[in-house]
Amino acid sequence: MHTKPSSRRSRVPGAALCAMGLALLSSCAVNPATGARQLTLMTEGQEIQMGQDADPGIVASMGLYPDESLQAYVQDLGSRLAARSERPNLPWTFRVLDDPLINAFALPGGYIYVTRGILAHLDSEAELAGVLGHEIGHVTARHSVNQISRAQVAQIGLGVGMILAPELQRFEGVASASLGLLFLKFGRDDERESDQLGVRYMGRLGYDPAQLSGVMAMLGQVTSSGGEAGGPPEWLSTHPNPANREGAILEMASNAEVAADPPMVVREAFLARLDGLTFGKNPREGYFVGDQFYHPDMRFQMAFPSGWKTANSKQAVQALSPGEDALFALTVAEGTSPPSALRTFLAQEGIEGGQISDASVNGLSAAAADFRFQSGQDELSGRIGIVEHAGTLFQLLAYGVPAQWDENRSSARAAQESFRALQDPTYLNVEPARIEVLSVSRAISLEQFLAQRGVGEKAQQVRLLNRLEGNPTLAAGQTLKVPVGGRLPGGE
Repeated sequence: MHTKPSSRRSRVPGAALCAMGLALLSSCAVNPATGARQLTLMTEGQEIQMGQDADPGIVASMGLYPDESLQAYVQDLGSRLAARSERPNLPWTFRVLDDPLINAFALPGGYIYVTRGILAHLDSEAELAGVLGHEIGHVTARHSVNQISRAQVAQIGLGVGMILAPELQRFEGVASASLGLLFLKFGRDDERESDQLGVRYMGRLGYDPAQLSGVMAMLGQVTSSGGEAGGPPEWLSTHPNPANREGAILEMASNAEVAADPPMVVREAFLARLDGLTFGKNPREGYFVGDQFYHPDMRFQMAFPSGWKTANSKQAVQALSPGEDALFALTVAEGTSPPSALRTFLAQEGIEGGQISDASVNGLSAAAADFRFQSGQDELSGRIGIVEHAGTLFQLLAYGVPAQWDENRSSARAAQESFRALQDPTYLNVEPARIEVLSVSRAISLEQFLAQRGVGEKAQQVRLLNRLEGNPTLAAGQTLKVPVGGRLPGGE
């Protein structure tokens, strides 16, 4: 993540910045969105290229939500907002990511992403316009570009992201599957500026700018509740949320010019678009019951080492040993057969492979070998297995610090050899929860309404999705978003 510039640097006069910029063959220019003078260390073409280069990795890592109509809707709304910004000619791209976390972010050059998780928690098209406008503001104000020299790459994929032990980080490239994504943490000044720009763009398109404050209220409610996954919305990890942000946005909105009278909100039509939206984690893409991992879509199961910390993502299923000295990662491999894929892995520079075993695993064609990796003074011990199932090659890679490898090798090997076809319908026939948009036919309490629908256990989720508190009386005709279905075996 990026660090905020020091206060001393932020007070350097613009003339001094321009002087330093000339020394770096850069230029100082007035930003058309903010009116501020900026030291430009990157051309617009380079900015666009950075977004274009990063976009495929984000899509591969997080996935696009498989609803063409919803994707087109968000792209259209975003494009209309961007067309009224100060940088309308950027190749603006808006995507809905298939991710349950409450998040939205922007990359340089006009690439804007919202998750299905944040869409589920929005209450109107005006709120979505506010989120998109805010992210557009980060691009038009060139906040990412201004911080690029301080950027840190968050490694996602076999690097295990936040759970990878420091002593293993230098080995993450051994699997040749790590993905570097650029995520920037904005400071409060940048956030305030993007709020101002988001309000501006909403007004220019005719939306009620005050609705952006509702997004901040939602973030606050989810945060105060402990979050739906035990933590705050992911948006807050890159977008600081000052306590007075709602009030500040309302003040901005009161002074904004709005191109429609009355300003647009568009609630019911927006909620109709959310009907059927996947809510929460999608078990079809894999889920854990204890240490057992099941993947219904790919029809396999395996047992991960007991007590290891596990994580499932689009590109890998991973586990970290209790001592944080060994890593296990399951990914899809390339090759024509298990032996050929194994030989390709062992042929990488710095890897010395042991004897290859081609014994089958639970009736599936497989190949495995121990290996040692060395680069300079760094050394790594590991074991790799390749298994073929239903026309797909799966790579089961385990590696760790040599001093503790003997203790971890048996656990890793047992996990590799537990891979098998998934046939039990109890674990195969699972489905994700989905948003159902319901209308209340008569005045009734929230708890009574949910009990009649058979989803009383979803009360807290319904409160967060609809910004309700306690057990309020619902009015006749009131519309609610309710997650239905999605119960997993094993009590999850």
